[in-house]
Formats: sequence, C-alpha cells, structure tokens
Amino acid sequence: MSPSDVKTQLETVSDMSGESLTRYVASMFHRLILHHVIWFTEVRHQMGHDRAMEMLDRQVATSLPVQIKRLSKVLGFEIKDELPAALFDLPDEKLYELLEAVSANWLANDGIWFQTVENAYGMQEAKRCNDSCWAQFSPLEADLVRRTLDLPENPGLEGLKKALQFRLYTNVNTQSIVEEGPNSFVFQMNDCRVQSARKRRNLPDYPCKTAGLVEYTYFARTIDPRIATECIGCPPDYHPEQWYCAWRFTLQDVE
Repeated sequence: MSPSDVKTQLETVSDMSGESLTRYVASMFHRLILHHVIWFTEVRHQMGHDRAMEMLDRQVATSLPVQIKRLSKVLGFEIKDELPAALFDLPDEKLYELLEAVSANWLANDGIWFQTVENAYGMQEAKRCNDSCWAQFSPLEADLVRRTLDLPENPGLEGLKKALQFRLYTNVNTQSIVEEGPNSFVFQMNDCRVQSARKRRNLPDYPCKTAGLVEYTYFARTIDPRIATECIGCPPDYHPEQWYCAWRFTLQDVE
C-alpha cells in the first residue's frame, strides 16, 4: 500500500499510528511556531513595532511556562524555574554546543527558504523575499538583544558593539570590530558560514549586499536611531581575504 493510499483512508487523527502519528505530532510543533509568528506579525501590523514588542514580552512570559508544564506532564521531565530541569544540569560546554546547533539550524532554515523560492521562481524573487524578511527580522532581533542586555535608550556605539555580540550570527560566524575613534567603528565579518561553504565548493560569493544593507541598517537603527550605517564592502563587491563584508557605524548628531 502506497503512502497516498494510506492518506486516503484517514478519517480522524485516531486512525494514525506509528510513524504517521509520530510525524503528525512533530508537525504540530511547526504549526504552533507558525501561529505564534502570525500573531506577532499581525499585532505589529495593527499596533506598531513598539507595542508588538511589549505584547510579545507579556505573551511569552505567560505562555512559555504553561506550554513547558503541559509537555512535562506528558514526557515526564522535571521543571526548574519554568524551564526543563535537564537544561540546568548541562555543563556550559554542552550549552554552548546547543547554542551553536540552534543558530546553525536558524541559518540552514533561512538558506533552505531562499533555495526553495529560488528553485521555483528564480534568484530575483528569492532575493526580494530575503531582503523583505531581513527588514522585519533585523529590528526584531535587535529589540530582543536589547532586552537580553537591558540596554538603555539610545546606548550609542558602545551599546551597538555589545548588541552585535549577541546576534544569532555570532554563534556560527567569526567577526571583529576595528575602532576608528569616538564616533565610529568598523564591523567585519571575517568568516561567514555561508560564503565559506561556497568557497569550499569553488562557487563565487553569494551577492548578499542588498540584504546586508537592510540587515545592518535596521539593526543599528533599532539599537540607537542616531547611528548611521555605511557599507565598506559586501559581495558582489571586491573584498580582501581577511573579511567577507565590512560595515562602518557612525554616531550622528553628537554635540
């Protein structure tokens, strides 16, 4: 019996068992994430970014403990401070491995989305979707980092330097900061997981400049609206061996 024959015989969830039920349960986690994202996106659309971030904080503070408690009853894991206790038992080395794995999954998911659209509709459509995605995600990540670090309003270049160390990219790429003076610094992406992988396969750099202009400008502006972003170089631009892209951040309107 083929998989399609099995699907046609399904009338209710109770008709599932074994592998089909396992995969269906796993898909529910995916559906939950999608619904959560749609809620946030719609609140942001209706109420604006700042109010949406406020609502997100409140929602997660209430929802996450409820979800974990319910899962713990089914799976039998202990809870500590509203999180799975097993996470607290992991040594720092393993937690850093987990952090890198989650960040790599994020990057892989991003890349597979791009390839899926590109394979179906071409590079231009994929880049258009990618750039628009960064316009939404970059300020969101910046605000989440601000909350993690408890940065004050308008923290200046020092605040941005700290924030850049807590992005998802930090856990999978190698980056550095070059000081220029009190009102500017240069951020370099010395090793980019995506570009390095292409280099190992003898492929040219992926032309990510349009996305980078959105990504870094929106991130810096969210941390402090006085910070201007300038691209020093980003593929398809020429770049030296020591970095793939470089960005200058300047604090403007300083008395």
